[in-house]
Amino acid sequence: MANSGLQLLGFAMAVLGWVGLVAATAIPQWQMSSYAGDNIITAQAMYKGLWMDCVTQSTGLMSCKMYDSVLSLPASMQATRALMVVSLVLGFLAMFVATMGMKCTNCGGDDKVKKARIAMAGGIIFIVAGMSLVLPSSLAGQGPLW
Repeated sequence: MANSGLQLLGFAMAVLGWVGLVAATAIPQWQMSSYAGDNIITAQAMYKGLWMDCVTQSTGLMSCKMYDSVLSLPASMQATRALMVVSLVLGFLAMFVATMGMKCTNCGGDDKVKKARIAMAGGIIFIVAGMSLVLPSSLAGQGPLW
């Protein structure tokens, strides 16, 4: 089993990754496009996210609109939203389990084998959470999801 310093470093990196996942799920910049038209003054940048559409004008004004209905969205977008939320929930569960299995905590008793198995379970849940994130984030860069 790794020493406490390595466990804390790994846990801190996993928490930072989970915070990044929260940010990536919330931002509306999953798809970006722009329109300049005949006049640069009327330029617009359009953003599509998992939860809303946004338009930014060249004047700096940004307006966002939440999607009216989940059922009206394409199936690929619904799947992306679901996988991102599953990844968030699994990551939160993994943080809880991994905290109980770390050497620097008193949860789970003094049995080193038991704590090692709990820490391993937390790590496995982190890996599953990451795998449920890989599909939607890798497909987003390959063209229109919706």
